[in-house]
Amino acid sequence: MKQRFLFALSLLVSGFITAQQRQAPAYPLIAHDPNFSIWSFGDKINESTTVHWTGNDQSLVGLIKVDGKTYRFLGNEARNYEEVIPAANNKSYTVKISESNPGSGWEKPDFNDKSWKSKKAPFGDNGKYKTKWSSDDLWYRRAFDLKSTKFDELYLKLHHDDNVVVYLNGEQIFKKEGWNHEFDYIKIDKAVQQKLKKKGNVLAIHVKNTAGGRFLDAGLVEVKETKAKVLVAEQTGVDLRATQTEYMLKAGGVDVDLTFTSPLLMDNLDLMARPVSYISVKTKPNDGKSHKVQVYLGAASAIAVNESSQEVTSEKGSTKDLDFLKAGTVEQPILEKKGDNLRIDWGYMYFAVPKSANASQSVTAASEATANFASGKVMKTKAKGTNLMLNTVFAEETISGEKEYMVMLGYDDIYSINYFGNKLRPWWNIDGKNMIEAELEKAYTEYDDVLDECEDFNEKLYEDGVKAGGEKYAEVLEIAYRQAIAAHKLTKSPDGEILFLSKENFSNGSINTVDVTYPSAPLFLIYNPDLLKGMLNGIFYYSESGKWKKPFPAHDLGTYPIATGQTYGEDMPVEESGNMVVLTAAIVMAEDDASYAKKHWESLTEWTKYLTEAGLDPANQLSTDDFSGHLARNANLAVKAIMGVGSYGYMADKLGEKAVAQEYTTKARNMAKEWMELADAGDHYALTYDDKSTWSQKYNLVWDKVMDLGIFPQEVFDTELAYYKKKQNEYGLPLDNRADYTKSDWVYWTASLGDDTSFRYFGDPMYKFAVETKNRVPMSDWHYTSSGDQRGFQARSVVGGYYIKLLKDKWE
Repeated sequence: MKQRFLFALSLLVSGFITAQQRQAPAYPLIAHDPNFSIWSFGDKINESTTVHWTGNDQSLVGLIKVDGKTYRFLGNEARNYEEVIPAANNKSYTVKISESNPGSGWEKPDFNDKSWKSKKAPFGDNGKYKTKWSSDDLWYRRAFDLKSTKFDELYLKLHHDDNVVVYLNGEQIFKKEGWNHEFDYIKIDKAVQQKLKKKGNVLAIHVKNTAGGRFLDAGLVEVKETKAKVLVAEQTGVDLRATQTEYMLKAGGVDVDLTFTSPLLMDNLDLMARPVSYISVKTKPNDGKSHKVQVYLGAASAIAVNESSQEVTSEKGSTKDLDFLKAGTVEQPILEKKGDNLRIDWGYMYFAVPKSANASQSVTAASEATANFASGKVMKTKAKGTNLMLNTVFAEETISGEKEYMVMLGYDDIYSINYFGNKLRPWWNIDGKNMIEAELEKAYTEYDDVLDECEDFNEKLYEDGVKAGGEKYAEVLEIAYRQAIAAHKLTKSPDGEILFLSKENFSNGSINTVDVTYPSAPLFLIYNPDLLKGMLNGIFYYSESGKWKKPFPAHDLGTYPIATGQTYGEDMPVEESGNMVVLTAAIVMAEDDASYAKKHWESLTEWTKYLTEAGLDPANQLSTDDFSGHLARNANLAVKAIMGVGSYGYMADKLGEKAVAQEYTTKARNMAKEWMELADAGDHYALTYDDKSTWSQKYNLVWDKVMDLGIFPQEVFDTELAYYKKKQNEYGLPLDNRADYTKSDWVYWTASLGDDTSFRYFGDPMYKFAVETKNRVPMSDWHYTSSGDQRGFQARSVVGGYYIKLLKDKWE
């Protein structure tokens, strides 16, 4: 097992981890699908609360007692918000409102609001609201009394759309232009807090609609300080690998080795789809002495909710070899929500431990768990509530050598996807006859073998990455691996076809977006082309069933997890046609078998004809880089069209259609010659045909190299790469002349147009971004090349595109 970036010395000397010692912007801990995905957003595993990829708390906690002293080695104390005056999502309330300007002083406690209307919160014009609000402005006054005015920390709990100003007893405590998608918690200054009274307080809010929807709900909550006396274990190392993240820590005289394993091995889809991760804690004396040790691991019920206010029910259970805790929302709104910044709030989480471990399990309020363990208090199970913690406490014992404590975290989502009106179960339980308890049992009995397989795969991937592009490239591949896979859900269609459906994370939440599949494809072409078929099958079905009637593919199938038809507001005709044809050809090459293309030949033919007619000189339309806006005569988009036509020729040849193959291969080469004339800007090829002062990355050319189609002459590649060297910045090559930002997936594709030296020149700055950006989120694929700041996007599957050089080398 390789141990890179061990940094005990720097931790001892400086107390922090420098950018050069970092291994990733964020570290995957539990990685299975868009809903079951837990991360650490810092370098030290015990410096912050673990979170869902969206950034919402999904707390995992690890504690160890060593000779009576308690150390925290995993997570941090999650904030548990206790209602002071509840928001409407927790308890109904009535306030005074006005939709006409009340004049000055309206925010003060003594303002006369007798003429205002009394209405029930929340207020809005879309979704769940008690009182409809459809005007431009809403003024809100909420009078309240308090039993006590002493609080540890007081927070404003606020969900607003759009601009908002908030006052507490006449003093402004918050102001924001814009809206939020869910409740934010804003700390209230102690000085304002101290002016609260037992009688006659007023929370006053003005919210102004500027566009789109309207919404307002608010309350006050308290965060209580923990009373537990807990030391922080000293982290001495971290090692991020393809399927595992390992932390090395020191708790007094005992070393702690903490490993998270999500066995996403694509050659075994049953294993990959099993929604179970392992958390292993190995302890060993570091001073040659024996020590009394007791280990605690906890998982918050927040893993099974979308909002912290949702009530959860829990229970205990067991199998032949395991004891487990189970928790999920009381409401169980299966497949009722869709969107981007959401967490799952249906199905059940499972926290399992081997019976042989003689551990005790309980469910308590999350705020009590750490203090209970530290004090030795027996944890009494709480079956129902909000903000619960599922606790596993191992028996205290004296150790003189290595000892392992292992738990498993699993999730049964019951139904995963609404696929054109059919509720689809997950792959591991596609017929509804399996049970998560059986999967947990398999995970336990196969534990040693699975770990061996994961470690072998980790080593092979790293070695292949080093060979293809050096150590920096290999380490970026490791960052991308679990992120790319876990942005999908594996299931089957009602007809039994594999479906591997992506969520367009932190972009717009679309499901099965074709131009997200396109950059993601290289990873899956290498390790299991069937998964790429699972990314294309839904789009083929959408067209071939007649539900989508246009002569080019849809952009998406809906908004995750509802796949009932395109929800994106605009088509991308050339973009998606080129993507689908090129990727189908790539599957044919990966399998050396044209049967998949034959199955969809009618669709591929229609889309290729569209490309021959509209692709060489594209009309004003969006491409996958839609964040940069519309373009007419987009040269890189035209390259995609040409590669689509050439790919169709390749597939026709594999099908034995020699005349068709010759026709379309010749068409593609002729289109390439015309393209060279249209895009020629002297020392480079332009962004658009009609403006020779522009330039752009022609990353779509990469398929000519990867599939060796021979469509474009070598001079095109040489000319572009020479020009790009003039535009390189500290954190990479900009996407084009319009902005300083880039897309890291496309940079790796552009870097793969040349030799190994060229690849490292353009590719290595992507590693520099990964280990230096100040934005601590799952790898962003959109960043500024001068500053290394995130521009947008995070946790997306497109990082699978980083594997393009590995794919190129494999096929060569």
